Amino acid sequence: MDDAIAFPADDPGPRSLAELEARLARDLDFLALSPPAKDWLEPRTHPEWGPVLDVAIVGAGMAGLSAGFALKCLGVRNMRVFDRSPEGFEGPWATFARMETLRSPPELAGPALGFANLTFRAWFEAQFGRVAWTGVHRIPRLQWSDYLRWYRKVTDLPVENRTELVDLGGDSETVLLTLRSAAGIERVAARRLILASGRDGLGGAYVPQLFAGLDRKCCAHTSDDIDFAALRGKVVGVIGSGASAVDAAAEALESGATRVAMLVRRTDVPRFNRGMGIGSPGMWHGFNRLTLAQRWSFVQGIDDAAVPPPRASMLRCSRHSNFSIVTRCAPRDIALRNGRVVLDTTRGRLAFDFLILATGFTVDWPRRPELAALAPHVLKWRDRFAPADREFAQADHPFLGPISNSSSGPRARRHGSSACTASTSRPF
Repeated sequence: MDDAIAFPADDPGPRSLAELEARLARDLDFLALSPPAKDWLEPRTHPEWGPVLDVAIVGAGMAGLSAGFALKCLGVRNMRVFDRSPEGFEGPWATFARMETLRSPPELAGPALGFANLTFRAWFEAQFGRVAWTGVHRIPRLQWSDYLRWYRKVTDLPVENRTELVDLGGDSETVLLTLRSAAGIERVAARRLILASGRDGLGGAYVPQLFAGLDRKCCAHTSDDIDFAALRGKVVGVIGSGASAVDAAAEALESGATRVAMLVRRTDVPRFNRGMGIGSPGMWHGFNRLTLAQRWSFVQGIDDAAVPPPRASMLRCSRHSNFSIVTRCAPRDIALRNGRVVLDTTRGRLAFDFLILATGFTVDWPRRPELAALAPHVLKWRDRFAPADREFAQADHPFLGPISNSSSGPRARRHGSSACTASTSRPF
């Protein structure tokens, strides 16, 4: 064999982001994706609303960017992507996410969609080298945020920041978005709409009724902008035991809180992640072929076991001697006394200067007025499936699976002709 032939293992790879971007641009050019050879969708104009986008995407976080690039790869260019956040702060990574590193292993391809030169690893090695990559156990959160900013740049998606969806309307073939920005109110028509609006996109932060009336000066949800520096010298309680609970506890400890206690209803903090299998190709290619009962059982099993906090996050807390976990501790009543939050729990009375609710998110359509017109037309899981003798957490999630010809009922038919697709964190 000719010694001049270089095998992939001998390729040192790009030595800068500029070199990597040149390689990616070449890939896209050879595949006629930069730009696509031609538009294959005929332009459409609505008689009342004017020019019609082929696709509108609400949300420019990881899901919205991935959807936009996937559409570009299919030759769909007549799109716009809207996000209410400032540029670079879409999604949770540089806002309310507080973990030091991602939970996922770094070798996952992420949103690269089959393009090796678009992976996090390619981005990382172009700047820090292959040797440095071998030392990456988990990706630092803010570095992932930087990667997504680069991803947006090189995929050249038409993202419009500080633009918020305030209403949805339309007819049987066209969605009408009402958007608000500094320029004022704009109405945009589209053939299809993708909602990639994050974990709170179909509802919001879940606050148990017990805490709903608590003064926000002494209580916050983990999705809030919490001033952790103000917790120095304070006794802090954290309700919950998931990833956001542990990350918030760690932030409070590192900010100088006198004591931080994590209150857990279970007998122990969850330790085994039953959801790890969802990252396999078999899951994503085969899940929709399971029966509804099998799909529900799979997801409900993960919910029942609960997803454990990342080990690194737990170690971040346990290195502090003033951190404690109080198990079998369910709050039953709450009161404010002398500026402190006093909880009556199954483990007795506990008092805190500040309370952090790590209680997750909920699907609650009435909380999203911009979706009011859409909600009655969305097929939900409760419309297609009801487990025996119990309510289930996913009942109000959109039913995103394919609808067979045997689907019945007006809700199913309305969903089948809908021009809207909701992005969700569930595999439903």
